[in-house]
Amino acid sequence: MSAEASIILVVEDDAIVRMLIVDVLEELEYRVLEADGSEEALTFLNDEDQYIDLMMTDVGLPGMDGRELAKQARILRPELPILFASGYAESIDVPSGMQVIGKPFSIDQLRDKVRGMLA
Repeated sequence: MSAEASIILVVEDDAIVRMLIVDVLEELEYRVLEADGSEEALTFLNDEDQYIDLMMTDVGLPGMDGRELAKQARILRPELPILFASGYAESIDVPSGMQVIGKPFSIDQLRDKVRGMLA
């Protein structure tokens, strides 16, 4: 793995889905931080020593949902690119610098979306 691998924070409350996303991203040689919800994600986001290149979050998280989490993330890290994963992708409008990938998505779709956002 290259030293300059991009670091992606994956926020997904479904452990199996999270594991699949993490596996795909690691196979693409990204470094991955995993969070099972907004609270854990905010722990990473609040850590000023933790570099994060991209946050990928499920929209439908318990407690604070993905949209709220994104708002908080942008307060802490104004430039952070954010990718929402949603089963209802077409019904979401997202602020600039944020994108949506519809669930279920293919490995190729995920790869292309992440590469495009990190480029």
